[in-house]
Amino acid sequence: FFQKTLDAVKSWFTLFGWPRGQNPISIPHSLRRNTCIVQQTIAQERNFKRKVDKDKSFYEMFRHLNGQPIPGISASQSLSPHPVERMFQLHWQHSELLSFLKSQGACLSHVMPEFLLTPEDYEIWTEVNTGLRRGSMRSSGKLSSRRIFVLENRAFETMSKRAWTDVLLQMYKVFVLPRVSSRLFPDPLSLESLQNMPGIKSEPLCSNIYSRYERAILIWLNKNFEKNRQIVWKDSQRGGIPPMRWIVNFDQDLLDGLVLAAQMASYCPYLIPTHFIKMYTDPRSHEQFLHNSLILVKALHAINLDMDIKV
Repeated sequence: FFQKTLDAVKSWFTLFGWPRGQNPISIPHSLRRNTCIVQQTIAQERNFKRKVDKDKSFYEMFRHLNGQPIPGISASQSLSPHPVERMFQLHWQHSELLSFLKSQGACLSHVMPEFLLTPEDYEIWTEVNTGLRRGSMRSSGKLSSRRIFVLENRAFETMSKRAWTDVLLQMYKVFVLPRVSSRLFPDPLSLESLQNMPGIKSEPLCSNIYSRYERAILIWLNKNFEKNRQIVWKDSQRGGIPPMRWIVNFDQDLLDGLVLAAQMASYCPYLIPTHFIKMYTDPRSHEQFLHNSLILVKALHAINLDMDIKV
């Protein structure tokens, strides 16, 4: 499940996270590398410029999605060539990044700044914080008194990958989802059919799981499914019209593909006779779930909206 989540995050940010077209990323490697733009010597200046052009800065992506940079951090931040000073500067940058995201509503209390460092800088960070570099400690200022987690290389890589994935997910939550309009326009078909369905409140504090914008999407899914289920599957070849349902999450309630198919049918009704009427409207087995998923993916391919989606 985590790998599928990581693949989806990597795909979206590769395609839509940058101001000038696509830019392939890897999590966490390219993100860690692209926050470490170290000031080069004059002899290395030409190669340095070429590397910066190839590896776009993480903060360039941040500014594109947020509309403005983090106060005090530029998109081309130069770092000290001294390893310990560079580590402290990066640790400060990551702390500022996490603090800013949390101030915007991101849930990142479990992510520590050191988990966003490269393995080399994390090793320096653990040495400094556990007292193995006394001289470095004295020259670098006062250290935090909070609990220190010292991870082995393999455990750190796992933690770093999870931390960067969560940072990107929360960036999507606080920068992209708010663009979804929460305005509920009147729908004549909803006056009768939706009156008997439990509502989903859009107020900011009514859920500790989903944000207001995520709940706006759930409302949209409910309305479109109830509006379209009798239209899309009135001539169903595999089970008739699906029953009314209450969609309250983005995993279990979307597994059978019917809800997503109803959304696509709202905008591409020509897919109904060619694809959607062949779906099982009350799937019970893994084979039937797979059948529906394959049809959904074929429909996405038909409108050139595949985004490297895998069943």
